[in-house]
Amino acid sequence: MSSLEAVAVPRPQVLDTLRNYLSLTKPRVIVLLLITTVPAMMVAERGWPSGWLVLATLIGGSLSAGGANAINCWYDRDIDGVMRRTRSRPLVTGAIEPARALAFGIILGAAAFAWLWATTTLMAAALSLAALLFYVFVYTIWLKRRTPQNIVIGGAAGAFPPMVGWAAVTGDVSLASLTMFAIIFMWTPPHFWALSLRLKDDYTDAGVPMLPVARGPAATRVQILIYSIVLVVVTLALVPAADIGWIYAVTAAVLGAGFIWSAFRLWRFPADVPPMRLYKFSLLYLALLFVAMGVDGALLG
Repeated sequence: MSSLEAVAVPRPQVLDTLRNYLSLTKPRVIVLLLITTVPAMMVAERGWPSGWLVLATLIGGSLSAGGANAINCWYDRDIDGVMRRTRSRPLVTGAIEPARALAFGIILGAAAFAWLWATTTLMAAALSLAALLFYVFVYTIWLKRRTPQNIVIGGAAGAFPPMVGWAAVTGDVSLASLTMFAIIFMWTPPHFWALSLRLKDDYTDAGVPMLPVARGPAATRVQILIYSIVLVVVTLALVPAADIGWIYAVTAAVLGAGFIWSAFRLWRFPADVPPMRLYKFSLLYLALLFVAMGVDGALLG
């Protein structure tokens, strides 16, 4: 045996376990949700809210989203084992027992509600809990395996964070926060349908009726273009709804033109434009849109 082989040490099991539990929460998804929370708080405050309130809201939002995602992984573990993209998830590989994953998700959701109620407002806690319940029961359990409209209706769960942020500052909802909700609600279908065009075979194998599976890629591209146009209209509606400034208005118009152009090219030249190009752009689009919203919110004060 060589000296190198003799000193080989396996990775600590505790770190692997922590890493597996963290993966159940889908951290990359959580980051995007949090990016839409803080700008809403800044617009609600007409400036920068207290650092503690922002931190408390982000902690609560992370716990709630993580809990919802963990429960989603628990429920979808059968189809996750079929799809190439999800075969390595810990519930599929057996790294985490299903009962423990479910308990983990429920504990995170309950902790999020208690934390947000104690540190922000009851309205913010209630909205966060509503998002979790909607994602689990409406999208994951009811819609996902039954209708190609799954992501249209169920995607509303991901649109709650701006309302949670707004409610953390004001204790209430408003036309502005509802418009922010509508922005993410309209953004979700073209964003996710672009990804599902890429993963059509996976969804077919898993028996999940995503739009490209149920109605075909051509019809999906048409719907992506339609929703993209409506999305841009909704983003511009936030200007009067939130009495927001020119930085956001110009950014929304420029980014919106780029989004529609990308969707048009995906529809018009399907052989030359890969759907993942729109998918990746949609992530940047939403992040920059809300960053501009936050900048204008900071200047409102």
